[in-house]
Order: sequence, then C-alpha cells, then structure tokens
Amino acid sequence: MTPTDTPGSPVPRTVADVGEFAVIDRAVEGRVQPPTTLLGPGDDAALVRAGDGRVVVSTDMLVQGRHFRLDWSSPREVGRKAVAQNAADVAAMGARPTAFLVSLGLPPDTPVEVADGISAGIWDSAEELGAGVVGGDLVQADSVVISVTVLGDLAGQRAVLRSGAQAGDVVAVAGTLGASACGLALFLAESTRFPGLLAAHRVPHPPYAAAWTAAEAGAHSMTDISDGLLADLGHIGAASGVGMALARDDIAVSPDLVSAAAILGTDYWEWVLTGGEDHGFAATFPSGVPLPEGWVRIGTVHDGTGITVDGRRWPGASGWQSFSV
Repeated sequence: MTPTDTPGSPVPRTVADVGEFAVIDRAVEGRVQPPTTLLGPGDDAALVRAGDGRVVVSTDMLVQGRHFRLDWSSPREVGRKAVAQNAADVAAMGARPTAFLVSLGLPPDTPVEVADGISAGIWDSAEELGAGVVGGDLVQADSVVISVTVLGDLAGQRAVLRSGAQAGDVVAVAGTLGASACGLALFLAESTRFPGLLAAHRVPHPPYAAAWTAAEAGAHSMTDISDGLLADLGHIGAASGVGMALARDDIAVSPDLVSAAAILGTDYWEWVLTGGEDHGFAATFPSGVPLPEGWVRIGTVHDGTGITVDGRRWPGASGWQSFSV
C-alpha cells in the first residue's frame, strides 16, 4: 500500500490527483539503499561514500516522443532504459555505478501508474547494479522527461579514456550491434515480428562486466555505443588523433537482423554500423594481448584520421544526431 492509499478509497488516477510529495513518497517507500549511500532521499541533498577519492559522473535525458514512446514501451521499461544508458557511460570509463539522481518531468494528467512504473524500473535496474537512487526532482512538464545523473566508483583503477588509443591497437566490441535500431524500424513499420529485436529497442542490456574486465585488462581506450559504432569509434579516433580500419567479415550479425532487413527492404549494415542505443562497448587494446572474455576483434588502429570499413569510408551519416529530424 502506498502512503496516500487508504482501505476502501479509490486510488488517485493522475499525478495531479496524488500531488508532488505523495508521488515522491510512492517512489522511495520501502527501497533499500546500498552501503555506499550514507544519506538517501529526504534531506536537502544526499550523501554518498566516495572511497576512491574520485567520482565518475555522467548525465543523460530521455524525452517522450523523441527517445521513447509509451505506446511501444511500458513505464517500467522506460525507467530501465534510462538507467542503462547512464550506467553504460560510467562503465565505459571502467567505473561501477554507485548512485543515481533522477529528475522527472510529468504532465499533470499523467496516470499515477506511469510515474510508479518509471520509478520501479529505475529502482530495479539500480539495485541490480548494486547502486542506490539517492535523490532528484519532480516537476510539471508538457511531456514525460527523465533526467538521470549517475555517480561511479573506479575503486583505485585508472579511468579508461577515449583519448588513449594508439596506432597498432586492436579495435574490439562487446555486446549487440544493430538490434535497437532494427527494433525501432520494426516499430515504425508497425510490425510485431522479431519480438527479441523489439525488446532490444525497449530496454538495452549493456554488457557491464565486459567493460569492467576490459579496464582491468588494460584497454587503452573505451566508449559505450550509444550513437552508432562508427560515430562512437570516431569519437575515440578524434580524441586520440588516430584512424581505424574495420572489416565487416569480423563483425557478427544476428540472423534475425538479416531477415528483418530483407522484409523491410533495407541494408542491415546501416543498423549495425550506425544504429546506436544498444549500449554495447567499443575499445582498443594493445596488440598481441589476448582479448578479455566477451570481446571480439573487428579492426585495427593506425596513424592518420578517419574510419574505413573494408578499406572505404562509409557513405552517409555515421550515427545518431540529436538535432536530426
């Protein structure tokens, strides 16, 4: 039972009916914080242990109609997606998430079940990572907006940066490529086929352990794949002052992806190379060193600039642009 419900009384239908503080109470009631949370929600600010002496911080936003649709995804799935895309950012630095701050914008007529579901998804994912949700904000907005800030702990290790790639490195990836972009295309085509690909768009599943293992194994550079493989490798190349050569023969492609592309009449390589939102990881490793478990070699780093695929520059856009149509 939530704090605003009483036996025999109807459950309020909207967040306006419930009220700001009751919505917050519903989100935090009964939640257990990890040991890193010294003081959670309820005061002017939270207090989180930072034993390493450094804190890895990242923030991201999801806007209804731009990053998710509630006719495609459940509120709980939206909450899980919000955590995944933020946790992947700190994991790409080699850090483990310790705490999340969540700000939520809601129209007054938002059903209270939507707010409850988003909160539940956020808490579920945070708890799976051993992290806490330690605070945030709730405001009125024209559409549902979720802003998440994540804190991460390096536990004494070096941070893995985009700027560390070196000529001669091996380029490798961990996780899925193209599934989320394919799922989006299926949703837009109003297709219910390939439920696994639809699910991949609703909720990404970053291979966090692979990122942490890569950091421990001495990866020279790393990033999560949020904007597309070529776009995100391009960020590493630009930061490191190097170029990369990729080979499609080395990149595993799901048979479902190939089948979906044939049905939709498109090139599945567009999804694989430029799709984004799968939140796998791309990294460069010293040559001659065995890749950690879960990582697959797809190319090499060289002196120069730019990225080639099978010896040629990929035509068109390399990935997601926030202000594209």
